[in-house]
Amino acid sequence: MLLILFSLSLFTLPFSQSNSVSLPFPLSLSEKPSNISPIYGSQLYAKKPSSHGSFKLPFKYSSTALVVSLPIGTPPQPTDLVLDTGSQLSWIQCHDKVKKKLPPLPKPKTASFDPSLSSSFSLLPCNHPICKPRIPDFTLPTSCDQNRLCHYSYFYADGTLAEGNLVREKFSLSNSLSTPPVILGCAQASTENRGILGMNKGRLSFISQAKISKFSYCVPARTGSNPTGLFYLGDNPNSSRFKYVTMLTFPESQSSPNLDPLAYTLPMKGIKIAGKRLNISPAAFKPDAGGSGQTMIDSGSDLTYLVDEAYEKVKEEVVRLVGAKMKKGYVYAAVADMCFDARVTAEVGRRIGGISFEFDNGVEILVGRGEGVLTEVEKGVKCVGFGRSERLGIGSNIIGTVHQQNMWVEYDLTNRRIGFGGAECSRLK
Repeated sequence: MLLILFSLSLFTLPFSQSNSVSLPFPLSLSEKPSNISPIYGSQLYAKKPSSHGSFKLPFKYSSTALVVSLPIGTPPQPTDLVLDTGSQLSWIQCHDKVKKKLPPLPKPKTASFDPSLSSSFSLLPCNHPICKPRIPDFTLPTSCDQNRLCHYSYFYADGTLAEGNLVREKFSLSNSLSTPPVILGCAQASTENRGILGMNKGRLSFISQAKISKFSYCVPARTGSNPTGLFYLGDNPNSSRFKYVTMLTFPESQSSPNLDPLAYTLPMKGIKIAGKRLNISPAAFKPDAGGSGQTMIDSGSDLTYLVDEAYEKVKEEVVRLVGAKMKKGYVYAAVADMCFDARVTAEVGRRIGGISFEFDNGVEILVGRGEGVLTEVEKGVKCVGFGRSERLGIGSNIIGTVHQQNMWVEYDLTNRRIGFGGAECSRLK
């Protein structure tokens, strides 16, 4: 599921981007008396310092989404959230009882969090800075509702909608570790049955508000039922063997119609199939003056999306290798047309061999091998895991989870780099 949205960098907020991700987690955890309330904008804190240097938890790989369950509120209520490095605002599905405080809206498919049961829950009023965008054409439309509360509407590139009120609530990661109250959405109208954990570089993202400067996850292969992976906040004990790629960064003020300065942008150089480097200009992976060509890594996107120049070269090579086996006339979701009946996918995987992505400084990452280069899109049909981004109305390259399987992906914001390390993710504890 593609969860790329517009930049939210236009908010006027009471803290600066320069200090939003500068403190490491959890090395900076400090002891605080339990009777002191956390302050908005302060870092994660623990009643007792952590001796492990990180916090980890499993996640479910459910319907192509990475789903973590985090305890939210006081007392904590387990809440399912999709881990999404491609968007900023976190939001939760709110229970019907919230209607006592919010204007009535169509309820979501499922209700999970009940604000009336949490003593740390609070609603944002209309006079909060987040409800005062500097320009009318704001990418997160906010407004005053009839109760003078801050109302938001959030639309994603894949058509997902979430609408409700902006609130403050804390996350309790363990009995001794919690966040201060963070700003998030309390959705009552939604096309999804889970919430979102926004993890991009924007100052409203979960990691920015909680002062987390490093996190990582390991996506399992899509085999068997209910595969699980592992998610770290803070240091990863496996990082000594990771290959690192330096991120490209852009000022939030940079005005380009197709550029997302808050995304995790990688200096991609090329693609190899079966050891052959495809004849794709490196310019296809680099943002031009208007931002087109930006290459992002996103845990909220299933497929990897390529601009037409790159997609056509990939398809040309796939047709050369296994064109006779392709499912004629089949197009998945209007974006992917390199697809096969399941009965031939083992042979197709053998012929394609492996797919690798090339980055700056000679870094090469194997992102699929054999039948693993294919992903099931419906019963009996598998496709090579690429889609055309321009069919979605965007001119960017997006590395989705189909090409992040069986590897650690670490986001190191302090050092502005992304790390990759092979692993059997479903076996991790």
